[in-house]
Amino acid sequence: MTETLNRPVLVTGGCGFIGCNIADRLASRGRNVVVLDNLVRPGVRENAQWLKSRHGERIAIVIADIRDPISVIDAVRDASAVIHLAAQVAVTDSIADPVADFEINARGTVNVLEAIRLHNPSAPLLFASTNKVYGRLIDDTEIVREGERYRPASPVLADGISENAPLDFYSPYGCSKGTADQYVRDYARVFGLKAVVMRMSCIYGPRQFGTEDQGWIAHFLLSALRGERLTIYGDGYQVRDALHVSDAVDAWLAALDHIALVRGRVFNLGGGPANSISLRELIGLLSELTGHEIAYSFSDWRPGDQPWYVTDTRALHTALGWQPKTSLQDGLLSLHQWLALRFIDASKREALA
Repeated sequence: MTETLNRPVLVTGGCGFIGCNIADRLASRGRNVVVLDNLVRPGVRENAQWLKSRHGERIAIVIADIRDPISVIDAVRDASAVIHLAAQVAVTDSIADPVADFEINARGTVNVLEAIRLHNPSAPLLFASTNKVYGRLIDDTEIVREGERYRPASPVLADGISENAPLDFYSPYGCSKGTADQYVRDYARVFGLKAVVMRMSCIYGPRQFGTEDQGWIAHFLLSALRGERLTIYGDGYQVRDALHVSDAVDAWLAALDHIALVRGRVFNLGGGPANSISLRELIGLLSELTGHEIAYSFSDWRPGDQPWYVTDTRALHTALGWQPKTSLQDGLLSLHQWLALRFIDASKREALA
């Protein structure tokens, strides 16, 4: 056991938003961490510097790409566990370049799986999947509008979407992540890898550099702080459940700590019905938080956008005792404080105080 704890945990994509929060928590526990990241996305170099400034030699950063199988093998070989988050994460980018999306998300994940299978088969693997593997889920005829949000017409979905929902990949991104999702699941079944799949909903919080294409809550709040006009794709009544990153990290590490109990499982990970919100409702909350009205306009729906998605978190709770602790209001406040300190100049900061 001591030998295993001395070996590092490998976090692919560990300079990204969720990855750096997981790496930070692991290092704070006293674990050594190897972060593998190609450092090409906005904000990741800053996250890398943040990790090194907090943890020094406990964090090793390897600049490499999961599309390179040799680099992956080198990183996987000595890992005590692998947390695989490296990915192409935007539906829009997958439509612009489906081949690159496939090579990163599907082939890159197979590279990770093969490296573990051939060179370190006892290492647990946690994989970051997405709610997009379920496709649109609900036809327009199966939803009703209630106030500022949509809800399913059927009461069967009152607790959200469970892991038993049928897969229906929609968009190249859904196909590439869904392919990887199923490869991880079947490597656990066929080759006996200690693997777990986490199908995540909207994760938000500090260290997130949100854009219009990914990380919508951070993007909305940052635009509000900057006084920039938002574009709403669709009608704004679409609903998601939001999960603060600290709660997401709790779930990931609970799965790692109890891998013998949950190996081979697939879990939906999100904030659940209590933390669900529509785009229009979020704009209202952000107006209160920032103290000014937020300008926005509408554009066409984007391919694969779900009019309603809320996570049923009961499987995770039953298996690991996990449940979200951070309310949406408290979580938005923490993100607001981080974004204001990071992106707003001193004079505007004083005005916000």
